[in-house]
Order: sequence, then C-alpha cells, then structure tokens
Amino acid sequence: MCALLIVGGTTPAAAAPPALMSDASTQTLQAMLAATPGPSDAETISEQFLGTPYGADTLIGSAQIPEQLTAELQRVDCFTYADYVEALKRADTPEQFVDSLTAVRYTGGVVSFATRRHFFTDWSATSPTLARDVTASLTDAAVATPKNLNQTDSGEQYLPGLPVVARTVAYVPSPAVDDDVVSRLRTGDYVGAYAEDGGLDVTHVGIFISTPAGPVFRNASSRDADNAVVDTPFFDYVQSVPGLVVLRPLR
Repeated sequence: MCALLIVGGTTPAAAAPPALMSDASTQTLQAMLAATPGPSDAETISEQFLGTPYGADTLIGSAQIPEQLTAELQRVDCFTYADYVEALKRADTPEQFVDSLTAVRYTGGVVSFATRRHFFTDWSATSPTLARDVTASLTDAAVATPKNLNQTDSGEQYLPGLPVVARTVAYVPSPAVDDDVVSRLRTGDYVGAYAEDGGLDVTHVGIFISTPAGPVFRNASSRDADNAVVDTPFFDYVQSVPGLVVLRPLR
C-alpha cells in the first residue's frame, strides 16, 4: 500500500510538494521522530536505521519520467540513507521532514530530475550547500583529481539527459588514512569511497561514527553478507576502497 503524505512548508510559498510514502514508511517516520524529540545528532538518528534492508532504485524520476518526491524508509541504498539521516536531523514533525528532504535532495528545493543531487559532492558544490568538503584539510597526502562527472569512458552519459559536470574531487588515498587522519574526523561526517572512474566521484557513501569500541563506517551495504544498514569497522572498510572523500555537514 502506498499513500501520499500531504505535508509541506509552513507557508504556501514555502510548501514542499506531497511526498510519496508507503503506510509502513509513514509509521516508521512517526516512530523515529517520536524517539528523537528536539534537536538530534547524526549518531542517534542513523542508529535507528541499523538493520534496515538494503534497497536500490526507490526514487522515481528520469529524463523521461516526471520526478516525484519519494521517501521509502523501509529499505534504503547508501545515498537515500544519507538523505534521510540529514533530513531527520533538521525535522521535529512529518511536515518538517518533507520540507527538509526536499531541501537536501534537490538543489534549491526544486523537485525535478535535473535538480536532484545525483553525485555525493553535489552536497558541497551546489547551492545552497549542505556540507563542506574537508578532505584536503585532513592530510597533506590528499590528492585533487579533475573529473568529468556523468561521462563514461566511451563518452556517453551515466545519467542520460543530464549534463557532464567538470569538477575537481579531492580524496585521501587509503594507505594515507592513519590514526592521525581519523582523529580529525567527526561523528556525523559523510564519507564517500573515492571512484577511480573519471565520470564518478564516489562509489559508496556512509557515515563516520566514533564508538567506544572504535570508529565505524555506518552504511547501507549491498554486500550479500549484510544487505542492510550496518556498522563496518572503519579501517576494514578503508582497506577495501581506493580512498576517501569526506564532507562535513553544516548542520
């Protein structure tokens, strides 16, 4: 069963469009908001998703299909997980969640396929920004690489109908991620796995969490052994990827 959650902004001019949510997702949203009354941090909110099944392709929209604001909290991929955590940080009510999700997922809060933040570094590169790219400040070993985002090796587009975006992406090579680098990270930082492909910025996204047992990479994992939101030991994850891109949320 799907239902339209008809909630938006506090004034007609600021109102977000209706969000397409299942009844189960609506109940999950209400439970999460009730569990974190008042201002909440990324650690508390992201923890509520632990065990949530992994699910790809939950968003609706393409160059041919009209975009719909969708919130599927029953299953998440790595990027929708980040979307929902960031939106929940900014919300105390379902109405505020929908408004915040619109602002997080879409540049300028305009719901369309063209304005969706498709790339991780869009969070720090498109206005209004959601995060600051702190990658280069973590270590002198950080490397800046020019990219043509959305362009495949054959010159086609990963996302047909969207332009190629020239952007320099900084990353910390995995061999350089040591205790000193980790000490500069903060709980709630968004961490991307650097993509060696010149048309992508990252291949996966998660949240850095410092725990008494050590740092973890909290992420919606598609690995067969996980297939859910899990905590992966941070250094174990680092060893499995070429490098890291780190965005620090502004809120």
